[in-house]
Amino acid sequence: STNEGQSWEVISPDLTRNDKSKQSASGGPLTKDNTSIEYYDTIFTVMESPVQAGTIWSGSDDGLVYVTRDGGKNWSNVTPPKDIMPEWIQINSLDASPFDPATAYVAATMYKYDDNKPYLYKTSDYGKTWKKITNGIPEGAFTRVVREDPNKRGLLYAGTETGMFVSFDDGANWQSMQLNLPLVPITDLAIHKREKELVAATQGRSFWIFDDLPLLYQAMDAGGFRSINDTHLFKPKEAYRMPGFGGFQLPATATVGRNPASGVAVYYSLKAKPTTDVVIEFLDSSGKSIRKFTGRLPRAGAGGAGSAAPPGDGEGFGGAPVPTEAGLNRFVWDMRHADAVRFPGMILWAGETRGPKVVPGNYQVKLTVDGSTMTETFEVRADPRLTTTAADYAKQLDLSLKIRDKLNETQNAIIQIRDVKKQVDDLVKRLAGQPNAKPIADAGAALNKKLTEVEEALYQTKNQSSQDPLNFPIRLNNKLAALGLVVSQAEAVPNEQSYAVYDELVAQINAQLQKLTQIMKSDVPAFNQLVRDQNIPAIVVKPQ
Repeated sequence: STNEGQSWEVISPDLTRNDKSKQSASGGPLTKDNTSIEYYDTIFTVMESPVQAGTIWSGSDDGLVYVTRDGGKNWSNVTPPKDIMPEWIQINSLDASPFDPATAYVAATMYKYDDNKPYLYKTSDYGKTWKKITNGIPEGAFTRVVREDPNKRGLLYAGTETGMFVSFDDGANWQSMQLNLPLVPITDLAIHKREKELVAATQGRSFWIFDDLPLLYQAMDAGGFRSINDTHLFKPKEAYRMPGFGGFQLPATATVGRNPASGVAVYYSLKAKPTTDVVIEFLDSSGKSIRKFTGRLPRAGAGGAGSAAPPGDGEGFGGAPVPTEAGLNRFVWDMRHADAVRFPGMILWAGETRGPKVVPGNYQVKLTVDGSTMTETFEVRADPRLTTTAADYAKQLDLSLKIRDKLNETQNAIIQIRDVKKQVDDLVKRLAGQPNAKPIADAGAALNKKLTEVEEALYQTKNQSSQDPLNFPIRLNNKLAALGLVVSQAEAVPNEQSYAVYDELVAQINAQLQKLTQIMKSDVPAFNQLVRDQNIPAIVVKPQ
């Protein structure tokens, strides 16, 4: 067909054995069972060469392989010889090489004859000669499908009755690629060339996607899976900046699909358990640091495994730690700048405290471990469905960073206020019952009152539960954080109203911060002087 199936023409003779003895009706004398699965002597798989128009390969369920190099005018029987392939085997799938029109791969099955051995074949001369390529695949794992990666010549994937296998040397040797796949037959494989992803169809256990094929490409260049036995940083695959959160963590028993990680997946291998902290740092194309994550080793006297610090470091939502295990490790960066400062017990309504997303462009990742530093580059791409310009992204990031920085200033002021108030309360409590306690207590109460006025303007201190913002007025830090959410949740340039609201909120916050500065410059030193004048002892011994 040359019109998407609207009409068809015959381009070949019968490419099967057409054995009439195997084409009788199926079933018993009362009820036949001709549901089409019983049909025999049929073309089971066909594929045109991706690199040479008119070169077409066919395979039949009765064991024949044909090829035409002129669009079907002439066909040649190029079935592998009997000494390497059983005569009546089913040609289950074939794959025309995306690099060489003379090369093709065949996966065949003989399990209907109680033969569960794998049968994979390769030709590099249009089928004139064939080579069996099954070394490394177990005898009981019969092969259903074989595919060559369109981005990496000689990288093959095989789907068998018991799982996945990969070959880094054009089929000469195979090794398991089961990873987290269930033990299930792999019935077909497809490679998404642009996105560099391998899709596996299973028999009853859903579709599965391996979405980091560039990792295999680099492993192949480094000698295969054994390359992960050395300390190495792999070049991350291109990542897309997409709206949304990339899904939520699902329980292991969930029977629904799962989205890929929403961020940049960084793979690195460690030859042995490291003796120092593992540091992963992300930088822009000029080398300016954006964010740093640390996988800390257990310190003397501390139990447990390594952890990530500071808070918020880790994989997107949730803050997963930086892995520090020997072998292959994976860390996902959510493509965000550092988060805004938070404080214990903080409750906001619709407020964004996560760091702004980086703009699409080129970036670097740096791995430091055991005194060695490795650096790789990667690209963050824009959502291809959008028309947002680079200038739009830059304006959004600029305003988002301003909001985050002003929120940091606000949050740090609240933290400072609470620290000073606690010191005052602790001192007054310690002096209770002492002869000179009253002037200190009165001065402390007056100081804390001024501090509280600023604190309550910046934050709603009555919030005790997530629903309390519905009961009490929203304060300045929450308003600013909510503006951050409005600005960041769209993949678009901020509107004029966002800038106007930002200016209004900053003016109000600055007025409170100026009050706080004055309190810290005058009221706090005055209180300290009063304490010194009262000759408050460092240790108060209370009567028994």
